[in-house]
Amino acid sequence: MKIVVAGAGYAGTVAANRLARKLTDAQITVVNPSSEFVERVRLHELIAGSGTATRSLREVLDDRIELRIAAIEKVGDGVLTMADAQSLEYDKLVYAVGSSNHAPEGTYAVGGLDAARAAHAKLVELDAGSTVTVVGGGLTGLEAASEVATERPDLTVRIVSDEFGASLSSRARRRVLDVLRDLGVDVVTGEWTPEEPAALTLWAVAGQADGLAARSGLATDAAGRVAVDACLRSTSNPNVYAVGDSAAVPGARLSCQAALPQGAAAADNLVRDLTGRTGKPFSMSFVGQNVSLGRSNGVIQSAHRNDVPTRIWFGGRPAAYFKERVCRGALWSARTGRVASFPGPK
Repeated sequence: MKIVVAGAGYAGTVAANRLARKLTDAQITVVNPSSEFVERVRLHELIAGSGTATRSLREVLDDRIELRIAAIEKVGDGVLTMADAQSLEYDKLVYAVGSSNHAPEGTYAVGGLDAARAAHAKLVELDAGSTVTVVGGGLTGLEAASEVATERPDLTVRIVSDEFGASLSSRARRRVLDVLRDLGVDVVTGEWTPEEPAALTLWAVAGQADGLAARSGLATDAAGRVAVDACLRSTSNPNVYAVGDSAAVPGARLSCQAALPQGAAAADNLVRDLTGRTGKPFSMSFVGQNVSLGRSNGVIQSAHRNDVPTRIWFGGRPAAYFKERVCRGALWSARTGRVASFPGPK
């Protein structure tokens, strides 16, 4: 049995390691364009120079898993075609290629490893007083702006968006903005334009599907993500399961909080499929959102099971510690294939 996992982010890695534990006789191959596992939740640290966000993918994957470094050009029926024209056959595929990290010309995508490294290289060369603009008021943008402002207080840091921390409760949102302003960040409400002067512009807007699924003829939603059934199986190819940012899972938010249980559930359903059992519909509850605001500050927001924020939140150093534990826990889950999650709301 040949099982291929396309992509080695949180969803793909946890799926591959879980399959390796459950199917000891299967040939499992992970295909990824890089030999590094990227902790995307730490890329703002890499940009600011306060931490790292990568480790060897071989270190994270089970020893029984074969790793192939290649970019996938097309997903065919039982075969993958690589950008170098090589091919790889599969009986079952877990599609976990993630989202694209395209950013406007002259900006650097916070969510992309190469872009983050380039942004860091540029940041360390900036003279005091130079302006860094962060575009996007979601959690990624808030973390990037606060991290840069903390590590480089000699710079002028701006964050530009129509709204800030919209997914947080009103009080938690106010706390985040207060911390940003205490750090000297200029919070600008409005639409960013490329003409705005800045020595470095960080693009912290959510990524989009990269077009591989649509190009391969898989059924997709309007955003180009793979359409899946309740068991995370492609609606157009029963041998393909899709998870993470590249899957159109109803009610899911692009996050490792969603990607990890999806990867685990797809692996379990693939095993059920191979052993003649009925698949189990995917179900999960969100528990909250975590925002780091530098290495010693943050905000932790509790949420209802449907991801709507509650009135419960806390901040400061305890929040920074909690967020660090969450990041370490996500890596542990990816490495071990073990994920704890609660069923979704009825």
